[in-house]
Amino acid sequence: MIEPVYSAAPDRYEGKMKYRRCGKSGILLPEISLGLWHNFGDVDTLSNSRKKLHYAFDNGITHIDLANNYRPSYGSAEETFGHIMKTSFAPYRDELFISTKAGHDMWPGPYGEWGSRKTDDPETPLEETLQALVDIVRMGKALYVGI
Repeated sequence: MIEPVYSAAPDRYEGKMKYRRCGKSGILLPEISLGLWHNFGDVDTLSNSRKKLHYAFDNGITHIDLANNYRPSYGSAEETFGHIMKTSFAPYRDELFISTKAGHDMWPGPYGEWGSRKTDDPETPLEETLQALVDIVRMGKALYVGI
């Protein structure tokens, strides 16, 4: 089945969701965020995941929370969201606040449990961690513009 082109609800910000400042940052986040842990990725179909994200956004949820170890297959929630971001949410990218995290186990071995920019650990130099964050932002921008 071919999914129709997504057009966000025009009234998504008209009182459906309350927003609050995040600390002293000035960022407005919705009172409810959508976490993609056990309800996205390869635990469900792409079509159902898309419907859930569209419903959330149409109701004012603009914060999507991810992590590289969201499962059942590590990284599958991020892969699913990336596909939906590219096919549905690209026109709305500036309206979304997407967060991710790292530092949890992914697979056995030096790069899946601790070990530098793959998963944070207490012995990783701060500069390497900061560069990994810079790279995440650059990668997100590149995906957004289709590079």
